[in-house]
Amino acid sequence: MEPRIGVYICYCGSNIAGTVDVEEVAKYAQTLDAVVVARAYKFMCSDPGQQMIKNDIKELNLNRVVVASCSPTMHEPTFRRACMEAGVNPYLFEMANIREHVSWVTEDKVAATAKAKALVAAAVKRVYFHSPLESREVDINPNTLVVGGGIAGIQAALKVADAKHTVYLVEREPSIGGHMAQLDKTFPTLDCSACILTPKMTLVGSHPYIKLLTYSEVVEVGGFVGNFKVKIRKKARYVDTSKCTGCGLCQTKCPTKVDSEFDAGLGKRKAIYTPFAQAVPNKPVIDTEHCLHFLKGKCGICQKVCEAKAIDYEQQDEFIEVDVGSIILTTGFNAFDPTPIYQYGYKRYDNVITSLEFERMVNSAGPTSGEILLKNGKEPESIAIIHCVGSRDEKYHEYCSRVCCMYSMKFSHLIKEHTKAQVYEFYIDIRSFGKGYEEFYNRLLNEGTVFFRGRPAEITNIAEKPEEKGKLIVQFENTLVGKQQRLPVDMVILSSGLEPQKDTETVGRLFGVSRSGDGFFLERHPKLDPVATMTDGIFIAGCCQSPKDIPDTVAQANAAAAEALCLISKGKVEVESATAIINEKICSGCQLCKTVCPYSAITFDDKKQVCRVNDALCKGCGACVGGCPSDAISLKHYTNEQLVAQMEGMLVE
Repeated sequence: MEPRIGVYICYCGSNIAGTVDVEEVAKYAQTLDAVVVARAYKFMCSDPGQQMIKNDIKELNLNRVVVASCSPTMHEPTFRRACMEAGVNPYLFEMANIREHVSWVTEDKVAATAKAKALVAAAVKRVYFHSPLESREVDINPNTLVVGGGIAGIQAALKVADAKHTVYLVEREPSIGGHMAQLDKTFPTLDCSACILTPKMTLVGSHPYIKLLTYSEVVEVGGFVGNFKVKIRKKARYVDTSKCTGCGLCQTKCPTKVDSEFDAGLGKRKAIYTPFAQAVPNKPVIDTEHCLHFLKGKCGICQKVCEAKAIDYEQQDEFIEVDVGSIILTTGFNAFDPTPIYQYGYKRYDNVITSLEFERMVNSAGPTSGEILLKNGKEPESIAIIHCVGSRDEKYHEYCSRVCCMYSMKFSHLIKEHTKAQVYEFYIDIRSFGKGYEEFYNRLLNEGTVFFRGRPAEITNIAEKPEEKGKLIVQFENTLVGKQQRLPVDMVILSSGLEPQKDTETVGRLFGVSRSGDGFFLERHPKLDPVATMTDGIFIAGCCQSPKDIPDTVAQANAAAAEALCLISKGKVEVESATAIINEKICSGCQLCKTVCPYSAITFDDKKQVCRVNDALCKGCGACVGGCPSDAISLKHYTNEQLVAQMEGMLVE
């Protein structure tokens, strides 16, 4: 069938029309080969704009469409759907980006109009050689995998499970709860963190539709949206949880004490332990790195005193395979370690502590039973809190961690609740952006907290005056008055920023999820699709996507759960049609394509010694096409003929 092309140029309000002469581009498009009609309209993505395309397809017998407007990422699905509703295959559509690539990058109207013409000509030349592709659908497995048992994972799992769909919740630690379980109170309402989290943890542990897999890690992920196959390693606890009653006698009798990770190293735990009192499941695990039985073959006290006979030193790691339709990653964050900031003296000076250490110190269930104490056991009379430690710093992390200002102010309130100490806060800017946050800041001002605008240059213990003896000296520039000052205090709290987990790169590769420049997982679109990823069926929520507070984390977890439930309710999902295809007659079997494929969509046939593409996994990225030395791979919708025609179109002017 002879191509009959319709071209539509969008004003996009003044976004495009402010720089590009849209009418002139439309007149130029009318002169191109096979173009039947060319029109300009204010907003092509609007209902009238889409209806214009549909009417022209029916009245002028158009069989190909070009729209020159904004990014295809934003509206290509919109226009493809309009074409399909009018009876034209969606792959006979092409989009030219004349907003981001033209009007937003120059103020030269002549140059912008010329480039817009070239991009339209390239799109017209390309669409001339387009071929219709068939859309394909796959069934959706109604099970969901949630990776990470912090508040984000807990919330997402409960939402999906409450809809009566099975959820596998995988957590690497012995208990769910994440960082929120370590906190004392939450800003700005000062709710007890454990009081609002523990009921949700208990619900997860007893929910009939949640399969809780703690002390476990995902080791292998295969398949595609709707049909993921996941292998999980359930690490040996050396405790039979079906027999264990959680009495705690084994922990009481264990002679080995080590630093508690949950208490940020301020307290001790035993070699057999539960992380904290409200742990779910409330069953102990043996730390083989410190257990005398595993290190020296001695001791065995826990096994001797256990009346339930639940201690099993011969227990082995167990591998579980599950089938799920969607995956939600809620792997959380890591608190920045301020040790590299040498001038702040962390781990060099007593009484310089991190925010997480203070959370455990002020917690009534923490190692000091909620008492704020110096190393010498005395109560501090003055405390300095330094904001943005590791955040908003080109040497470490340029981004704002969002929560530091608010939790620093929460600390000030808690200090005044527990002591009579004077509190000083050192800040760059106060970022109290959430509901009730600015009011909380004003409350702190009324409580007598002193705020200094300026990042301290150094913390030292060198006294220059008699009153500074035995104190920590904060040296800083007070930028509001333009003076260098010294402030002696008894304790310094470093408000550490939030950073990606140490293994984020490894986890990203395992699940096929990209990372942004700051190391956090990358969403499909920062505004319109903030919980989806470029891998269909895999969603992200919470601080693994970016630093955020608890309300935003819960909201994002709900959104991810809604995305998973949306897939389940549809029952089927359309998969990419523009996939790679291998000519087996040319394929040499070198398997380079298999190596470069980021989606594991290529397999090797040992019998025929050729590679094959799994259409359901392929995302049409084209990496295999460029990597094939035999030129045996082509990409549907991105053929050499189409791409050469597009380049020729750019050179028409």
